[in-house]
Amino acid sequence: MIVYNVTISVEEGIEEAWLKWMKEEHMPEVMATGYFEDHKIFRLMSHLKQNEGVTYVCQYFAKSKAILNQYITKSSPALQQKSKAKFGEKALAYRSIMEQVD
Repeated sequence: MIVYNVTISVEEGIEEAWLKWMKEEHMPEVMATGYFEDHKIFRLMSHLKQNEGVTYVCQYFAKSKAILNQYITKSSPALQQKSKAKFGEKALAYRSIMEQVD
């Protein structure tokens, strides 16, 4: 299993609106692309460094790196642009890829 991990730093003033949008619009759109088997969202409870705002981690689970690469090239740019247009610098995302090991 491959995990597409998106860590987002969200300004406090938009947290409620951002979370509603993620749950009701963005994550369903990502899942509707058909590239992922499941998804989860987490709120980071502790930080090693102090910063303003809150941090969320969204994880999307793909069967293979090849499937994830298809998402990254075909669907991700438009979805990222929608997010940037809606929240700009108030919700900054960092993406990473993880592989499940047994």
